[in-house]
Amino acid sequence: MTRPLVLHPDRLFPADPGMRAIARSLYARIKDLPIVSPHGHTDPAWFARNEPFSDPANLLIVPDHYAFRMLMSQGVPLAALGVPSVDGSPVETDPRAIWRVFADHYHLFRGTPSRLWLDWVFAEAFGIDEQLEPSTADHYYDTIDTALKTDAFRPRALYERFGIEVIATTESPLDPLEHHAAIRASGWHGRVVTAYRPDPVVDPDTPGFADNVRRFGETAGVAVADYAGYLAAHRFHRARFREAGATSTDHGHPSAATADLPPDEAASLYLRVLADPTPAEAELFRAQMLTEMAGMSVEDGMVMQLHPAVFRSHNKDVFARFGRDKGGDIPLPGEFVRSLKPLLDRFGNDPRLTLILFTLDEDTYSRELAPLAGHYPALKLGPPWWFHDSPEGMRRFRERATETAGFYNTVGFNDDTRAFLSIPARHDVARRIDCAWLAQLVADHRLDEDEAHELAHALTYDLVKAAYKL
Repeated sequence: MTRPLVLHPDRLFPADPGMRAIARSLYARIKDLPIVSPHGHTDPAWFARNEPFSDPANLLIVPDHYAFRMLMSQGVPLAALGVPSVDGSPVETDPRAIWRVFADHYHLFRGTPSRLWLDWVFAEAFGIDEQLEPSTADHYYDTIDTALKTDAFRPRALYERFGIEVIATTESPLDPLEHHAAIRASGWHGRVVTAYRPDPVVDPDTPGFADNVRRFGETAGVAVADYAGYLAAHRFHRARFREAGATSTDHGHPSAATADLPPDEAASLYLRVLADPTPAEAELFRAQMLTEMAGMSVEDGMVMQLHPAVFRSHNKDVFARFGRDKGGDIPLPGEFVRSLKPLLDRFGNDPRLTLILFTLDEDTYSRELAPLAGHYPALKLGPPWWFHDSPEGMRRFRERATETAGFYNTVGFNDDTRAFLSIPARHDVARRIDCAWLAQLVADHRLDEDEAHELAHALTYDLVKAAYKL
């Protein structure tokens, strides 16, 4: 006998009846607010072409490292899940076979945020009312596959159905942004903007860095043989991204290190990193470029995001066979107080700069990030990121950050995902957790209930629009 799939209306609310009633009241007022998704990794080609998604496996499993990293940890080969190889070795290509493997192991997600998101997709998006398990795998596959062939499940229709007001993708300066141009030319009213992610031309450890910089200059029509030309190319591409709707930049550095070198030293360092830099020189150049990017944000008004301290592609065998972004990225300790000081000495008090900080090191919330954001006008705290994008992670963030930074030095929720159908599920989890946290403050007589309603609206909608200038 199969088990029913039921999304409890009080999920994630407090067990205490009094606090639960307050959370219900708060949630009722904000649950249907539009979704503002200011940073993520959905493919703009989906919205430009508006073609049907191919099949359940290639939509929900094959591209989702949250899904396949858990199965891999239990011995399921990535090849069995259809993850494309970069070395030409064979992988499973039958989407139904991939789906069955996933269903056989779905129990591994019990208690995880992935289970919350996926069950929402199954129940709310596709109307399935029984749990995914081996005996229901084909029913799930056929139900989802049939739906994906209808116009109601094309990307633009889902955007509208999910109540998305604006969604930001993330592109390299080497990207021609043709999909964003096609969206604008189509006349569709949906708002899909880009974000400037310069890592491939800022990080000397990127494979093909020197060639990337050469192409970066060529597409800008700027000679990048010297540092001045290189900075001019950034200004050109930043302007091009702003024309495509970008209001933000994003930087995924190994650390939060910043530097503020004299111009001649920065110019000399640039020439060295184009040749054969040492690890120390590569780190110093990344640090210098964060400060340069902050200066350009002061000039052009783009909001700056920093996502540091991840050991990328930790599993060398997986990287060799399957490439980047295959679930092998592991958090590192973070440090911000000393690292950010050169940048903050220049721009920390400048009201024209907004720098949104993210971390995977939760110890830094109360020790470093909240005190910094609770002091410097330029700094805001991004929401729990990646491994901490979970009910527990969101609660810990509120507990550790609010006491020093308050609510208004944070920027609402940010789903930061490639998994398009999970976006409303992720936002719903964040809204429920915020309402639960506010309900506790009301019950503790630390907030009036009318203040909690104002804060619930701000955390859901107002703060993100203001912080990202959307």
